[in-house]
Amino acid sequence: MNTHYGRFGGQYVAETLMGPVNELTAAYETAKNDPAFQAEFREILRDYVGRESPLTLARRLSDHLGGARIVLKREDLNHTGAHKVNNTIGQALLARRMGKKRLIAETGAGMHGVATATVAALFGMPCDIYMGAIDVERQAPNVQRMKMLGARVVAVSEGSATLKDAMNEALRDWVTNCDDTFYVIGTVAGPAPYPQMVRDFQSVIGTEARRQCLERFGKLPDQAIACVGGGSNAMGLFAGFIDDPEVRLVGVEAGGKGIETGQHAASINGGRIGVLHGAKTMLLQTGDGNIIDTYSISAGLDYPGVGPEHCHLAETGRAEYTVINDDQALAAFHALCRYEGIIPALESSHALAEAIRRAPALPRDAILLVNLSGRGDKDLGSIEKAEG
Repeated sequence: MNTHYGRFGGQYVAETLMGPVNELTAAYETAKNDPAFQAEFREILRDYVGRESPLTLARRLSDHLGGARIVLKREDLNHTGAHKVNNTIGQALLARRMGKKRLIAETGAGMHGVATATVAALFGMPCDIYMGAIDVERQAPNVQRMKMLGARVVAVSEGSATLKDAMNEALRDWVTNCDDTFYVIGTVAGPAPYPQMVRDFQSVIGTEARRQCLERFGKLPDQAIACVGGGSNAMGLFAGFIDDPEVRLVGVEAGGKGIETGQHAASINGGRIGVLHGAKTMLLQTGDGNIIDTYSISAGLDYPGVGPEHCHLAETGRAEYTVINDDQALAAFHALCRYEGIIPALESSHALAEAIRRAPALPRDAILLVNLSGRGDKDLGSIEKAEG
């Protein structure tokens, strides 16, 4: 199993957590090679989540822009409304296999929390969700959904009261209750084996999209574009094309109010190497190594680090990482609403904005594949507030 990606990754955790981490690593190594485990995972994705998710050619938006065709991978159509459920099903199956009785998770935009609460209800397991107090306020619809599904939502007021702090509290819970508790991390961050495990569960996105593009268009996409906070939806998409050098991989970070203002969440473009939540990665930090408070209109991208495999892909040049600010993301959100009748999540709107920026300069036969990682119902209050 990969514990490092180049110089990134690893298991930088307290000694008290090495036991649970090693137990998880051994369990996943066995499960991923077990045909029965994989068959049950695929069956639930098909019959419960509704996979496979379709490709949608954004015809009117593409015609309006001119240039390349924009094609959407519709993870917003999954049960729960985002890509997150692919991973939570896999981890809940693993928890059950390990004999764990309780699930915990961190969440920012709330979609991972909803997905974890969903599988907890499906498997009959108690569930606690840690969420920054600021995110509890700006993602109120998802908080209501989690509670309706039977989860307990724990508002975290420490630090910046966002995703970073929610993850800190979840880790504290795990180390205290590791005998019966399974920590469902929602992104490709954290100590090994989480980055690889989450990537593996999300790779269904890229595997489907690669085959669908060949079947429908007779070619691979020219570029595969996805937003990057921690980076699970992006790694899920990239996994399908990482061995196809002709496909450009593009990760899009949250530029907030602009990199130059310091109010952003672009860890690769604006950060330095450090250790956070058990892995060596790119971080937004001061010269003394203290984590800088991040900002993005999108709660799901508001994180000061990023998955270690993304750092490696950036360093080796296999993927490029760009920055989209709040205003550009909002413009893309409205464009997809008006031209295609699709309300995207603010996270996904960052990836869409990058495609909108690139399309006019490319020929008509070029394909920009955008991972539409979630739907935007949860963001309507934030958008109304931002736009007055």
